[in-house]
Amino acid sequence: MPWQHKIPYLIGQPVGVSFTNGQGTSGVLCGVSGGKLLVLEYLYQSQFALKQYDIHMIHDVNGFPPCHTQQPLY
Repeated sequence: MPWQHKIPYLIGQPVGVSFTNGQGTSGVLCGVSGGKLLVLEYLYQSQFALKQYDIHMIHDVNGFPPCHTQQPLY
């Protein structure tokens, strides 16, 4: 399925984004606007940044898989 068809289901979810140059990033998908993919990324400490990536740079967008823990977390 082309990544563009996944976007409505992934908005507000953590995603991994792969670029056509082989690099990638991850964050929370905020949407698409003006030909840009909007991703909220963690910077450091308590700082986040809304990054904008040109849709022509995007190779794929995938949601994070769920965590499957066998033991309680403390």
